[in-house]
Amino acid sequence: MPEQPYETEGAVAATGVGGAMDLAADEATTLERQPSAASGGRSPGGPEGDKEPQEKPRSLWSDAWRDLRRNPVFIIAGLIILFLVVISLWPSAIAPGNPLKCDLAKAQQGSQPGHPFGYDGQGCDVYTRTVYGARVSVTVGVCATLGVAVLGGLLGGLAGFFGGAWDALLSRITDVFFAIPVVLGGLVLLSVVTSNTVWPVIGFMVLLGWPQISRIARGSVITTRENDYVQAARALGASPSRLLLRHIAPNAIAPVIVVATIALGTYIALEATLSYLGVGLKPPTVSWGIDISSASQYIRQAPHALLWPAGALAITVLAFIMLGDAVRDALDPKLR
Repeated sequence: MPEQPYETEGAVAATGVGGAMDLAADEATTLERQPSAASGGRSPGGPEGDKEPQEKPRSLWSDAWRDLRRNPVFIIAGLIILFLVVISLWPSAIAPGNPLKCDLAKAQQGSQPGHPFGYDGQGCDVYTRTVYGARVSVTVGVCATLGVAVLGGLLGGLAGFFGGAWDALLSRITDVFFAIPVVLGGLVLLSVVTSNTVWPVIGFMVLLGWPQISRIARGSVITTRENDYVQAARALGASPSRLLLRHIAPNAIAPVIVVATIALGTYIALEATLSYLGVGLKPPTVSWGIDISSASQYIRQAPHALLWPAGALAITVLAFIMLGDAVRDALDPKLR
């Protein structure tokens, strides 16, 4: 009996699935031949099709800024500090009165229309003096912090980088300054100053404040100089100045910024303390410490004269401490 020819198409059709298999095969072939849009018209299996765009690596500062923008503590503290800076630059924008203009007939009176904080013991507008007092406090805090950060960071960084006798000498000097009580040192040094400006107070804070920043900078530089990238740069012949400025300083400055930011609020409180004790700023300078000192004498008769400048001082110090804590959390890789 003659053998019947085997019909492939009929056999496949009889299975009931050949059409689907052929369609799937045709689609696979079509997709394989189509150029990939993501690879610029090249085959995905090609040498350039396997390459995917990579994100640019972020630095410590970009990561810190991203974390700070998401931190509500930083946002609240930043808004408060921004408001303090604005009223320090333009206090007349929200307090059109004269802080030195007083009327004894209104002494110790409470809140009145146009004078929401009342009057102090000399008949001065407490609201106006509270607003103008922010200028002195912010100026003293910022200038003292900059001076301490520059002086302490420079001396501590050089001592940590070079080491040797210079490091030992600086360590002993900082120990001596740490042994001096800050308030007692202010009473002794500022009691002989007759100037009514803020510069003697700022100079005193820089004189006694730089050892703390110096010790932080020294430790940070010692840790950073042992990293592999610094050793590699040194092996390639980089000069000491290049190592310090290009490789060590940018990576060792973060702890200094954190400590300086927190210390800014401390310097504002220290200025108020010295002014309260009578050795800091002196009248006619408008200062929260001076107003608190004068209002403490009649706190029972007119407590509002003390509460408003004291509250402004507390909020300012708290805002800078909150800012410093937020910056510390953002710049510390161990907390990530």
